[in-house]
Amino acid sequence: MKFNRILLKLSGESLAAGTGHGIDTTRLNEYAAQIKEMTDRGVQIGIVIGGGNIFRGLSGASSGFDRVKGDQMGMLATVINSLALSSALEAIGQPAQVYTAIGMFPIGEQYSKWRAIETLEKGGVAIISCGTGNPYFTTDTGAALRAIEIEAEVMMKGTRVDGVYTADPEKDASATRFDSISYDEVLARGLKVMDLTATALCKENNMPIYVFNMDIPGNLAKALEGDSVGTLVTCD
Repeated sequence: MKFNRILLKLSGESLAAGTGHGIDTTRLNEYAAQIKEMTDRGVQIGIVIGGGNIFRGLSGASSGFDRVKGDQMGMLATVINSLALSSALEAIGQPAQVYTAIGMFPIGEQYSKWRAIETLEKGGVAIISCGTGNPYFTTDTGAALRAIEIEAEVMMKGTRVDGVYTADPEKDASATRFDSISYDEVLARGLKVMDLTATALCKENNMPIYVFNMDIPGNLAKALEGDSVGTLVTCD
């Protein structure tokens, strides 16, 4: 394996599998199978999931919700997705523990770096919900923070696109994919790998990001084996 401990960032929208809302059980089970395959091979996996398939704080704010309350609603949406993924993992024999950045016992255990690492070292999957626990921060920033905290070697950002492109490949047919790119070039080109706060946090702490399409079964294994199925973003 190319990496022994990773933080896997999954989008809530991907869990909806094109339906726009809710959780598609086929997609959920595909994710669980990919994750278990890697833990069976000794990879330690922490996970942060977005909540956009259920509620997005920014969208709520634009609809008249108070921004802080809207972001808190988004945090709760990430807990629902985390519970769904933990259930799918446990159903196939993979231990998983849901951690929450805000107190929510018995739904999840209050997050701490050391408890999450203990779970990883015992072969369990640590699913860390509620983002950073604070409003005005995205789950991308939450994932960057948790990747650094749990001492992951890389943050794997699973998306519906197979890497970072010169332009949006869904809108520009001439867009080309990078095999690797630096944070500085990402910022200079204005490429939307993650929001600026998350990108800066990863850059400052030398946390590489690997962007790949998690929706294709087997891609997580290929990425961890070193196959070029995405884009690696580094400080170099």
